Amino acid sequence: MKCYNDEKKFDNELNAAFWNERWQTNQTGWDVGYASTPLKEYINQYSNKQAAILIPGCGNAYEAEYLTAKGFTNITLIDIAEKAVEKLKEKFKSFPQVKILCEDFFQHQGKYDLIIEQTFFCAQVLERRKEYVEKIASLLNNNGKLVGVLFNINFEKQGPPFGGNQSEYETLFKHYFHIHTMQPCYNSIKPREGSELFINLIKKNT
Repeated sequence: MKCYNDEKKFDNELNAAFWNERWQTNQTGWDVGYASTPLKEYINQYSNKQAAILIPGCGNAYEAEYLTAKGFTNITLIDIAEKAVEKLKEKFKSFPQVKILCEDFFQHQGKYDLIIEQTFFCAQVLERRKEYVEKIASLLNNNGKLVGVLFNINFEKQGPPFGGNQSEYETLFKHYFHIHTMQPCYNSIKPREGSELFINLIKKNT
């Protein structure tokens, strides 16, 4: 994996103030304006409408819009940026099935059946990725799932986003998860074709 200069510096900077400034200045290049096809197709076949679902680092939470349209009833959104949360609260003010929290994911407490990953993992500096995996596992019920997409590419410029590859991800996740699916994404949105892995990881029983 390509390393970046002074990751500690990134760790100190990628805080609430950093992300809030991104939202205030409309530097939200990760936002494609809709729920991505891989997640929509997974949601289409996920049958438990009462499942407790978490979307960390949710941004504009297009996936939550899609979930509500499909009849899901227990959705929690987390974002660390106050500006993003303000927008979410307005967007979902008529949706009691959506709970919105402005907090640090790594401090969050709860239990979920499904966690949706969409451009949150790639926002973590490399040294926090093990912590991410451990936190995800702690939030999932036994046999709960982490589902979403990860970048299968190393970026030339300093992140975020930070890239990676399948071998690295398998090493990171295998201690806490059964890897049901981790493979190149066949239905990525056009701007990300050839650069994503679809993951469906099942938490090991504890």
